[in-house]
Amino acid sequence: MLRFLLFFLAIYSAMHALFFLRVHVLLPERRSAQWGFALFLFLMILAPILCRLMERAGHDLAARITATVGYVWMGFIFVSFWFCLLMTLYDALAWTGARLLPHAPPLLTGKTPVLAMLAATLLLCGYGAFEAGRIRTERVTLTTTKLPAHIPRLTIAQITDVHLGMMARSGRLKTILEKVDTLDPDILVSTGDLVDGSLDHLPELLELLQTVRPRYGKFAVTGNHEVYSGLSKAAAFTREAGFTVLRNSTSDRETPINIVGVDDAPVNLPEREVPLLRIARNGKFTLYLKHRPLICPETTGLFDLQLSGHTHAGQMFPFNFVVALQYPLLKGWFPLENGSTLYTSRGTGFWGPPMRLLAPPEITLIELVRGSS
Repeated sequence: MLRFLLFFLAIYSAMHALFFLRVHVLLPERRSAQWGFALFLFLMILAPILCRLMERAGHDLAARITATVGYVWMGFIFVSFWFCLLMTLYDALAWTGARLLPHAPPLLTGKTPVLAMLAATLLLCGYGAFEAGRIRTERVTLTTTKLPAHIPRLTIAQITDVHLGMMARSGRLKTILEKVDTLDPDILVSTGDLVDGSLDHLPELLELLQTVRPRYGKFAVTGNHEVYSGLSKAAAFTREAGFTVLRNSTSDRETPINIVGVDDAPVNLPEREVPLLRIARNGKFTLYLKHRPLICPETTGLFDLQLSGHTHAGQMFPFNFVVALQYPLLKGWFPLENGSTLYTSRGTGFWGPPMRLLAPPEITLIELVRGSS
């Protein structure tokens, strides 16, 4: 965790430094203005950490204000960073061209290019906020011979990465659950990061989740943000909300399919996953809930469908290319070896900035249909 925090601060600080170098031409020449803006940027770098410290200290209102300002700014700096980077690369090429060519293109210095960049950033952030609010329904159909004879069709709704906490509260959750209700699934699953912070003072979230009662139950696994929030408390909240929390365990034998779930881990753990999946081999369809879209080669053939999340599909373009370096199975449907399949959701909520660019949130409806082959 400390290593990740230091890495985040280093990258985030570098992004702010580049932003400052591009926009300082808009500031008054007074040294106090320059230092004042630098201080603001320093506070914005620390805001994601400060809001967590305030939350843990019980200062909910201060934490929410800091989080709102800090995370909206994070979305702004994410978008503007790519513009600043492109402008800097262009200037480097133009500067080189000025020394090699008689008619080199002009540099993007001065106020006009910076103002244009800021205007474009604001427009994209506005669209990102709009896109984050439009939760789509993705439908996947899978034919299987492993459904019970009396169940020709079974539907599973997947939510993931809701991140209930400081930024996502009852309004967001109500929208999600209303969409789930219209789908009327037989089973509801949450594949991690349902909880992202302290929820002790938010009983309305529990009440909303408790109203959802699919025919064959609700099942959940933990994600990395449950770990950050306090694993035991997050799991207790999820259980109280009516979910069966599968922590390296399998569902009750009375369910029409096997549902197997594992705690989140940054790497594959075949010594844990293989024995667990072998226990579930009883001829039924096996649904495997695993927060991260990591495929353990030893497990293929032991499950029929793995549902995962975690990636948010990058959440804000072009970060999808960065995330895909670590998680190549970034989003969507993937056939695997030995008859297994994977579906990686783009996520139902958002982390940090309340924005999504070219990675809209989703609720996934998986329809299992009994077939002859």
